[in-house]
Amino acid sequence: MVNDPGIDSEDLTHLTVSANGLQFHVVEAGKGDKLALCLHGFPELWISWRHQIPFLKESGWRVWAPDLRGYGESDAPSDVSDYSVETLMEDIGALIDASGAKEVMLIAHDWGAILAWLFATRRVRPLVRLVIMNVPHPGVLSAKRPGWRQALRSWYIFFFQLPRLPEWALTRNGGALVAEAFKGSACHPERFPEDILSVYQQAALRPGRARGMVNYYRALVRGGGARRQALIGYPQIEVPTLFLWGEQDIALTKETTLGTDELVADLTLRYLPDASHWVQQDQPEVVNEMLRCWLEGEPVPEADDSRFLD
Repeated sequence: MVNDPGIDSEDLTHLTVSANGLQFHVVEAGKGDKLALCLHGFPELWISWRHQIPFLKESGWRVWAPDLRGYGESDAPSDVSDYSVETLMEDIGALIDASGAKEVMLIAHDWGAILAWLFATRRVRPLVRLVIMNVPHPGVLSAKRPGWRQALRSWYIFFFQLPRLPEWALTRNGGALVAEAFKGSACHPERFPEDILSVYQQAALRPGRARGMVNYYRALVRGGGARRQALIGYPQIEVPTLFLWGEQDIALTKETTLGTDELVADLTLRYLPDASHWVQQDQPEVVNEMLRCWLEGEPVPEADDSRFLD
C-alpha cells in the first residue's frame, strides 16, 4: 500500500474491489448513494485526484478513485487484447455495479477520459453527470482527422506500438521518464513534489505495470479499438458534461476540442490558459471552483475570472 502524500490518509479507505474478473485497488472517501468515479490517465494512478477527492467528499459525493487495470495495485493482465476499449468500458460498468450507487458521475482525465467519452456515448450504464479533462471526444478526432501539428505531438502513440522498447524506456533509471513526463511539462512543477513523483515511479516499476500501461495504446491502434468505435459511430451524448482543457498541453492541441458541442447536447467547455495536460493537478483550485459552480448550477467562471487572480 502506498503512502498518501498530499492528502489526509485518515479520510481515505483503501478497498480491493472485484470487477470484470479482476481485483481493483480503489480509494474511497465519503459515503452515500451518489458516486463520483474518478478515472485517471497515463502514467497516473488514483492519487492524481488527490486535490479533488476532499472537495468531492465535502460536496456530498462518495468518491471512488481506482487504479485502472494495468496500473498500481490493480491487476495487470499481460495480453494486448486484455486492454481493448470494450473491455475497459466493462471495467467501469462493473465498478459501478460493485459500488451499489444509485447516481453516478464520471470524472475523467487522459485515458480515463477516452473511456468516459465512450462509456457515455455507448450508454453502458446510466450517468447523471460527466466531467472530462484534456482529451478530445473520439468522434471529433474521427471526423476531422488530426492535422500535422497534432500528428507530431502524438509521436509517442506510434512509439508505444513497438515491442518491449517502450517498457524499457518507462522503467529505466528507476522510472525517471515517468517523473519527467510530469515535471517536464507541467505549468506549475511545484505541484509535483518528489514524494508524489516517487509514487508514480514506484507504481510503474511494479511487475507488468509498464506493459499494462502501454497495452492501452497498442489495443487502441494495433488492436483496432479506435477503428471499431469509429465504424459504430458516435451518437450524441445527452448527459450534462463539463469539459475542462489546460491550454499548455504538449500532447494535444486546443483545436481538437472544436466541434465537441455537435456531439454533446449539454456541454460546458472551459479553457485554462495557465494549465498543462495535467490540469487537475496543475491548477486544482481553479478546476475545483469550476466544478463546484457547475455542480451547484451556478455559471461556470472563465479562467480569467477575478476570483482566480492573486
